[in-house]
Amino acid sequence: MKILFLTSAHNSLSQRLLIELTERGHDIRVCVVATGEEMIYAVSDDAPDLIIAPMLKIAIPEVVSSRYLCLIVHPGIKGDRGPSSLDWAIANDEKSWGVSILAAAPEFDAGPIWASHEFPLEADPPAKSSLYRGPVTEAAVRGVLEAIGRIETDEFKAGSWRPEKLSDALSYAHGRLRPPMKQADRAIDWTRDNTATIVRKVRAADSAPGVLGSLLGTSCFLYGAHYEDRIKGPPGRILARRDGAICIGAVDGAVWISHLKAKGDPNAPEAHCDLAQSGLGCELCDMEFCSVAGIKLPATQVLGPSLRGVPEMPLPIDAPDDHRTFREIAYAEEGGVGYLSFDFYNGAMSTTQCRRLLGAFLHARSRPTRVIALLGGVDFWSNGIHLNAIEASADPANESWRNINAMDDLIFEMLNTMSHFVIAGLRGNAGAGGVMLALAADRAYAMSGVVLNPHYRSMGELYGSEYWTYTLPRRVGQARAMELTQACQPLGAKAAREMGLLDDAFGEDANSFEAELRARAARLAQDPELRAMLREKHERRLDDESIKPLASYRAEELERMKVNFFGPDPAYHEARRRFVFKGNPPPQQGRAPISARTEPSQEVLGKAVVRPMPDDASRSAPSRDAIGSAHAPRLEPGESSALTGGAWGARLLGMLRRKVAAAQPTRRDQ
Repeated sequence: MKILFLTSAHNSLSQRLLIELTERGHDIRVCVVATGEEMIYAVSDDAPDLIIAPMLKIAIPEVVSSRYLCLIVHPGIKGDRGPSSLDWAIANDEKSWGVSILAAAPEFDAGPIWASHEFPLEADPPAKSSLYRGPVTEAAVRGVLEAIGRIETDEFKAGSWRPEKLSDALSYAHGRLRPPMKQADRAIDWTRDNTATIVRKVRAADSAPGVLGSLLGTSCFLYGAHYEDRIKGPPGRILARRDGAICIGAVDGAVWISHLKAKGDPNAPEAHCDLAQSGLGCELCDMEFCSVAGIKLPATQVLGPSLRGVPEMPLPIDAPDDHRTFREIAYAEEGGVGYLSFDFYNGAMSTTQCRRLLGAFLHARSRPTRVIALLGGVDFWSNGIHLNAIEASADPANESWRNINAMDDLIFEMLNTMSHFVIAGLRGNAGAGGVMLALAADRAYAMSGVVLNPHYRSMGELYGSEYWTYTLPRRVGQARAMELTQACQPLGAKAAREMGLLDDAFGEDANSFEAELRARAARLAQDPELRAMLREKHERRLDDESIKPLASYRAEELERMKVNFFGPDPAYHEARRRFVFKGNPPPQQGRAPISARTEPSQEVLGKAVVRPMPDDASRSAPSRDAIGSAHAPRLEPGESSALTGGAWGARLLGMLRRKVAAAQPTRRDQ
């Protein structure tokens, strides 16, 4: 069938539907629309057999719905109507919920019901966005396929089956019309609400619109709620901070809030800055990042100096998982396998997070295990560099450079791990550099429903790094690698497995996927052939290095990225700002024009570039008996990428010396 998607955003659900229907032979065209006029134009230009609205915030014009069958994906059970369906389901502690496929009607969500599928809701519910990307998406896929099946078998056309009228469903269904949830419905009373209520309220508003509140005099929206079982303190008081999150006391314990978004005018950042309000300038500020209204950021960044005196409470990465708390990175061992889990909000990895994950990976590699299994979050494996943190920095171009180098450092270590077999386990979706992070592992597995976006170009023609010019072609070939990175299309796990980008895809949900991955990792750790596999891996890596050093791949990629970040074309910066501010970025103020800078600042070079070792350093190349690796030598912009074997060896040896000197056992996630 020729199917037209009309959607307010080509999000995870619409991408998954695109993949599922394309795999079944349907011809899909996706139109992102914001007005009725745009829908009319899209239909007149396409003449589809069927219109599907995966996520539409406005009504389909009657001139369209009267001429074409239009099916609406509504995230609610039979009879449910209104724009805040998932919000109310979480807030009201519903035991089950569902998705209904409705025909378009003049009244919102009141059309005939073509399909409806329900799923259980956990007593401890996930955030709304997680629910949407998981059970809602799976139910939507089943419902859309069922509805299309009715059309293809001519049941509907022949009259042997008819969609259920809403009036008939209301006679028995639990669903009803619910008003839009307002901030008054979401408000937290810290003196009365217990931790379960607070967590439920925040999760019902996450990732949008957040719960509006006031913390230390700052009006902001709250996101990323986590239970805390051990820290106690007065209700409403900020008790601790950890890895960007803050812990707030409640009547029966405490909760962690990982992210905030300052409320106010993005054009007036001084309204959120104590120094600016005192008449002082940025030169006296010791904060690396600003709090910018309209940008969701780590909570400590938004509150800034107001948190002075609030204690840091770091948690060792290998601390036992024996109580509920906030942790982004965790490490545990079982049966010869080291499991390194990381769960970064929305899959974005800032410079600091990349460095902490690198430290955790090096710790895992130092352990007497045989396999390292990397597990990203249930929502996202990784989406690469942290665009929000970059936008909030004093100099986005330089912070982009820091961030991409930090990603590259992590991936370099993965590529040069010879003592362990490395597995990447994708429980959630991945995009851009996050996909390339997975490809640095020896084996990459994904849950069956995972959606990959292995490209960068949609972010203002960004070229990308993360050694993708090495890892992607070695899996899918050079021609397919260029096709994937240029087409900017989502890729399903099944197709990724068939082309070799993934080694396998399995599991209908995160729990079944993780159980199977752990079973495979345990078998691999006990495999008598593992030592031979590691030797083969080492030989292959050295052969590849002799053909073209990793330093050359990185240098060539960063040379292109330097143009994206510091060149005269502002496309990347404009695209990033549109993404961060949801399509409506405020005018830039107080920053030098990006096109005026053509190189990273000296301050960035000092942090992000490792200089070559002195001439008296050993210049021998790594031997074929060596196991492990040193940190990746970062290439200074302007430096030649054509490194000789001796120069590469000198850099590698210098980095190895520094790593050995610094590699005192550390078990803290810092």
